[in-house]
Amino acid sequence: MNHLRAFVVCLVLACAAAVSPAAAVSSGGAGTASWSALPVPPAAVSPVTVSDLSARGPGEAWASGYEHAADGLRPMLYRWDGTDWSRETGFPGADELGWLGKVQFVGEEVWIFHNRVGAGEILRRSANGWSSVPLPQNLWTYQDFTAVPGAAWVVGEDDTGLKVLHYDGSTWTAQTVPDGVHYLMGITARTATDVWAWGDTSTGTTILRWDGTAILRWDGTAWRDANVVLPANSNVHTVLVEPSGRATIGGSQYADGVARTYLMTFNGHAWHTTYPPLGDTYTEAIVRGPDGALWLPVRSDRAFQSKYARVDGRRTTFSYGPERTNAIDVKPRVLATAGSWLLSFGTVEIYGSKPNLMSERLGG
Repeated sequence: MNHLRAFVVCLVLACAAAVSPAAAVSSGGAGTASWSALPVPPAAVSPVTVSDLSARGPGEAWASGYEHAADGLRPMLYRWDGTDWSRETGFPGADELGWLGKVQFVGEEVWIFHNRVGAGEILRRSANGWSSVPLPQNLWTYQDFTAVPGAAWVVGEDDTGLKVLHYDGSTWTAQTVPDGVHYLMGITARTATDVWAWGDTSTGTTILRWDGTAILRWDGTAWRDANVVLPANSNVHTVLVEPSGRATIGGSQYADGVARTYLMTFNGHAWHTTYPPLGDTYTEAIVRGPDGALWLPVRSDRAFQSKYARVDGRRTTFSYGPERTNAIDVKPRVLATAGSWLLSFGTVEIYGSKPNLMSERLGG
């Protein structure tokens, strides 16, 4: 028995522990499915920071981020093949300083933003292996990246201010945004002619939408204000756009120094705002689950378990990940829909150790 206990503790410290069943998800689309832990090979250096997770389906997912090494940040990439997580080290610049950001599926390829020793590039993985597309200029900061078939965008800043760089598959161009927009916090695309960005203006937070269908009547090169009326005294964490044209904005509204999460949903005709009981949860990791509801990780009230929220209209329910022995902080950082189940990726801090990698799955 003592040998078995020692074996389990060692696996936990490597973030690959065998775990007990999770609490069942409340009914309403997910049935009695529960969260279970997936073993993740430990990072070479700890602590680690997870940037993004994207899944094409149950048989392929990629998780990106970086390790905090003594000489600086080191890029980190993991691949899920439907059965196991494995470390990917064959991409250009894997052994150099830098970090990996957002992961996107573009046709049959995987595109990942890469800060390589300060220079920005897009890593591309196809059936023929890895290649890279360098940015036309170096930026002081690289804030976000998005890509779809036929186009990609990178937003950041240089010594002259905000930069929105557009790639059409062969060349880069710099795009301008409406006057008064000084900083973009994020960007996401549904198609090459339907791209959303959110950022700060001289009057507060704004949402911008690149609507090629309408703008192509004019010059096809301009951003316009999407005229979204946000809640008063609020900011935007993320914009989730879906193939159907549905969109969700997640952010925080501040009243008397207290923040509360809001969600705005767009059905193609009008916006609807709700305030689910999520406290001041940061909504960047929100995804549309296979059950049709919105899912996101939230701050857990159990030191040894992760916690997830399921928002379906006005109804919000919660579920917990599996128990992790001696864990003091379990942080699912990002979520992705993988076929008929959900996949999460993040970090877990075991008592007496630095945060290392963890992954959990709902269903499957």
